[in-house]
Amino acid sequence: MNKLYTYLAYAGSIPFIIFAGLLTNGIDTIPLIGSTRTILSVYSVVIASFMAGSYWGQHLHFGSKWSWYLPIISNITALFLWMGFILLPFKLLLITIELSFILMLLVDQKLYFAGLNSRKYFQTRSVVTGIVVISLLLSITVNG
Repeated sequence: MNKLYTYLAYAGSIPFIIFAGLLTNGIDTIPLIGSTRTILSVYSVVIASFMAGSYWGQHLHFGSKWSWYLPIISNITALFLWMGFILLPFKLLLITIELSFILMLLVDQKLYFAGLNSRKYFQTRSVVTGIVVISLLLSITVNG
């Protein structure tokens, strides 16, 4: 499962890279699919919500204070992301999503230091979060 998780995590970062490249090259619409910004926004919110949702599953296996905190973190993060999607313009939405990925990485760091997540999991999350945050930052920068 460790290898599968790693492959899926990296594969999930590929669309972020692709959309940053499309936006950098001035491609605002993908024929038959739609607005590059809309697709990136939806994908980003879905992935960030999925990552937040993983805390819900993790809390079922922890007997510590984390079993209380993780479902709350999960729900609050998902709700803020979806409210941001509805209410915020593109640039502010991507900043919100970037911040959510960074905050979730900090939660994962705490879980790692508490001995609740493996080193491999935390390393993979760190690298993939870096890829995603840089891609989103590039998408924001070129669309100032």
